[in-house]
Amino acid sequence: MSQSLAVQTTAASLALALGAALTLAPIVSHAADSMDKMEKEKCFGVALKGKNDCAAGPGTTCAGTSKVDYQPNAWSFVAKGTCAKTASKTSPTGFGQMVSFMEMKK
Repeated sequence: MSQSLAVQTTAASLALALGAALTLAPIVSHAADSMDKMEKEKCFGVALKGKNDCAAGPGTTCAGTSKVDYQPNAWSFVAKGTCAKTASKTSPTGFGQMVSFMEMKK
């Protein structure tokens, strides 16, 4: 094999390997995200202002759009089984809820 053919073959092999790695990266990342979500649950009323994961109610769009701390209709992911133990200053029970709720009147 000539030297230029060897260089071309090596370059092609590297390009193929790089292409495969770039193609698989989002798949691996998505699988990791899915695993993370399986170990977590949505918990309403525990997010701080602008730190919610989604569902921040009317006038907001999604992640990072909660208007106030402990917004009752905004949720964040918490470790599975901990929502009812996570403090919420707006919840009737004083802890996060598995569903959106009306703010406790002070």
